[in-house]
Amino acid sequence: MSKLLAPYNKNGFSLKNHLVMAPMTRSRAIDNIPNDLMAEYYAQRKGAGLIITEGTSPTPEGLGYPRIPGIFSEEQVNGWKKVTDAVHQNNTKIFVQFMHTGRIAHADNLPEGSEVIGVSDIKASGQIFTDKSGMQDHSQPKALTTEEVKKLILSYVKSAENAVQAGFDGVELHGANGYLIEQFLNPNINNRTDQYGGSLENRSSFVLEIVEKMADAIGKDKVGIRFSPFSNMGDLADYDPDEVHQTYAYLAEKLNGIGIVYIHISVSPKIPKETLDAIRSNFKGTIIICNSLTPESAEQMLNDESSDLAAFGRSFLANPDLDKRIETKATLNEVDFSTAYTPGKKGYTDYPVLADTISA
Repeated sequence: MSKLLAPYNKNGFSLKNHLVMAPMTRSRAIDNIPNDLMAEYYAQRKGAGLIITEGTSPTPEGLGYPRIPGIFSEEQVNGWKKVTDAVHQNNTKIFVQFMHTGRIAHADNLPEGSEVIGVSDIKASGQIFTDKSGMQDHSQPKALTTEEVKKLILSYVKSAENAVQAGFDGVELHGANGYLIEQFLNPNINNRTDQYGGSLENRSSFVLEIVEKMADAIGKDKVGIRFSPFSNMGDLADYDPDEVHQTYAYLAEKLNGIGIVYIHISVSPKIPKETLDAIRSNFKGTIIICNSLTPESAEQMLNDESSDLAAFGRSFLANPDLDKRIETKATLNEVDFSTAYTPGKKGYTDYPVLADTISA
């Protein structure tokens, strides 16, 4: 696996290898504050060249799931410092993923005084888990006013500054999986009549304004973004395939002009090759590909240059020493999905590493 574990450098973005730990919600942040257990979890996986954290809300009303972390308070910033300090000990870089859940939320999961908001007042179908009452229907969102959208953009920027203060090497905006940014992009959910609704350019303006202001505040070399074109996650209905293609080609071109460091694509069989090719041709920075990769398929993808970096989620969840297992071609642990989102260290920091297996 020569390329996957070899050093990476493109446009000044340097990593010790081509191996990325993908963002994964793990729900261990009690009271939405990063803690010592989380620091241990990330430190265990610092064999990656780049770690992208679990979705972390830049604002209180973005905490739609139970026990997900934020980065808008001093206590949260101090908690994240423990994580970044631990990860940096092995020359690993770490970006924090900003995830505002928007309408994919329940009021019981939010701090007191916060309410569920969305690009529109269209309620998401389906249910979401709450610690208080178990599974519940998604809450009715309050549609953001134009002025509230502008204030929210500034909140993203402030939290980006918090991220730098916490020691992160950069920020990844979560523009995928049906959360707030993708709610703006999708015309079935975005029914706005102001400057943030209507044409694909208007619907893209929310995320592009965030990116521009964040790049100005912390540096364009510290900004990345994740997309999932053609995804139906988060109760997103399909819309015209040509418009989807045009949207992501347009975003790639605009993001290239701003000069951000990477685009991270959550791939699926639904994404036409033409759309992936358009993103690749319009964006000259780093491209990260994620979803269902094996070490072998990732190596092939890197060799045929369809991607610059390969991101692994479940494999890193169950294999803290994934880099070592790839190097030695060792068997990978299986994921225990029953403990994916439960509190505590079981299924979090207790997955065996090769040394444990050998000694046993």
